[in-house]
Amino acid sequence: MTGAPLDGVRVLDFSTLLPGPLATLYLVQAGAEVIKIERPGSGDPVRSYPPFREGKSILFELLNGGKQSVVLDLKDPAPRSRFLELVRSVDVLVEQFRPGVMARLQLDFDSLRTVHPELIYCSISGYGQHGARNQVVGHDLNYQAWTGLLALASEHDGRRIVPALVADIAGGTHAAVINILLALRSREQTGQGCYLDIAMTDGLFPFMLSALANWSAGNAVPGAGNDLLTGGSPRYQLYRTADDRHLAAAPLEEHFWQRFAELIRLPEGSRSQGADPETVREMVAGIIAAESAAYWEARFEGEDVCCTLVRGLSEALADPAVVGRHRVRSGGAAAVDLLAIPGAVSTGGAPSCGQDNQRFGF
Repeated sequence: MTGAPLDGVRVLDFSTLLPGPLATLYLVQAGAEVIKIERPGSGDPVRSYPPFREGKSILFELLNGGKQSVVLDLKDPAPRSRFLELVRSVDVLVEQFRPGVMARLQLDFDSLRTVHPELIYCSISGYGQHGARNQVVGHDLNYQAWTGLLALASEHDGRRIVPALVADIAGGTHAAVINILLALRSREQTGQGCYLDIAMTDGLFPFMLSALANWSAGNAVPGAGNDLLTGGSPRYQLYRTADDRHLAAAPLEEHFWQRFAELIRLPEGSRSQGADPETVREMVAGIIAAESAAYWEARFEGEDVCCTLVRGLSEALADPAVVGRHRVRSGGAAAVDLLAIPGAVSTGGAPSCGQDNQRFGF
């Protein structure tokens, strides 16, 4: 790992499930040493999540490649002195418990900074460490609902479930990684550690910039599917083809739109910005529905119109352009390259539960 950006950085990881483990995976891939602390018995719950290969959870393998595993009963006072020695040796601690849990265990930031003033301590939670909702449980769908993000989504068959764990990954993982890296840089300059309070709900508001701009201007917040980028414009839509596939059309800019309109032979009177959006959308929908997906793919080939057929995941992963990036592979115990970052360190497989206890004296 010599020469990796985070070579020499040691991370103590108390997190489970997705946000924290993905954050520490990125740190591993940048060269950090990550020690995963797991509960006695089953360890991280994701170890039991299907699908499995060779008796191992593929999801766990994806999220925990290259890490080390130590099993500890955090309520047992016996190993505490040895644990505090371990704390003194780390640069970053990541935890994802409900607010207050680490304080009850006397493992919160205020307790640990007395033995390690340079510690960077990152807590990830749904609503933050303080405030009226800090004890409310939730998952990604709840956080999207509570922040107003879900209300902006267009309906599909009466449902509004966004097919991405936006709060977990963007609000939790990416916010944690960015702030940890900034804290490491700040510590280089000041010699001081810090506390990072990452709330997944905080990280969702930047996804609603257009709606927030309207709210800030005193305008009505767009309803479901009515904003420019959620289906309120014919220039940013999913259109069904004759063979029941869909075309993702996003010719937002005028030059893209005019070329798109020309290629589908949209009547000239409906091409101007002053045309009624809903009428234009219906006209475009009718035109696209008259031909197959293959027809439109050929029609738009080589044209600057921002149009893409909606593909299934298997189809996308088999595409030569995806394969050629060397970011995705199949087979073996894991497909860690799926989460690779440019120039990432090769991490290897995920640890068995508690495989490193002896190494760290537990």
